[in-house]
Amino acid sequence: MKPEMSTTNQRILVVDDDREIVRLIRSYLEQAGFQVLTANDGNTALHMMRRENPSLVILDLMLPDRDGWDVTRMVRTDSAIKNIPIIMLTARVEDTDKIIGLELGADDYVTKPFNPREVVARVRTVLRRTLGDSSARQHLIQAGDLMLDVNQHQVTLAGKHVELTPTEFKLLHTFMEAPGYAFARADLAERVLGFDSESLERTLDSHIKNLRRKIEHDPSQPVYIQTVYGIGYRFAGTNS
Repeated sequence: MKPEMSTTNQRILVVDDDREIVRLIRSYLEQAGFQVLTANDGNTALHMMRRENPSLVILDLMLPDRDGWDVTRMVRTDSAIKNIPIIMLTARVEDTDKIIGLELGADDYVTKPFNPREVVARVRTVLRRTLGDSSARQHLIQAGDLMLDVNQHQVTLAGKHVELTPTEFKLLHTFMEAPGYAFARADLAERVLGFDSESLERTLDSHIKNLRRKIEHDPSQPVYIQTVYGIGYRFAGTNS
């Protein structure tokens, strides 16, 4: 069993215009050993991310100036902060809202009302998969024109840089470490998203769709990430 990761030096930015929600999440995160930063609007959150470089951001969808979608879009296009994991906090439960957030680059989402202990668990899970120790793994993995550099956290396709979210990078890394292996959707959801549930399998499908759009010449006829009908997905490339 792996020991719990140290939270002492990990700073979490909580962004919500509801100060009571901020207070509640802050209290539980601090009890769990995290350092907590707070903001009540999107512009302040962006400023704090650039200045403080937090380990993770919990971001409310509905903010008074810039909504969570807009903030996420700006983060993922800013080279200085693009790799910060984002957990979206939303009172909206429509699947389309969640999918939009994931397509923009959010790593996970929590729906209000929420159990604050679940929020802490999601934070730990996202941090574990995005910041976990990869020292024992292969650092440079290549399949055809696709190259993944674990240490630099970079992916190139035919020599050109490919912008991936932290979750997309983790997903591609998982695939490229086991070429040809047929992953069940539930297995991938647990490995990459940290939980095994039907709802997270749908979330996984959204990440797969986004990843294909970025690395496949024709996402409708994928060469690298292939669907194994009735099971899940496999990476078809041969690693070098």
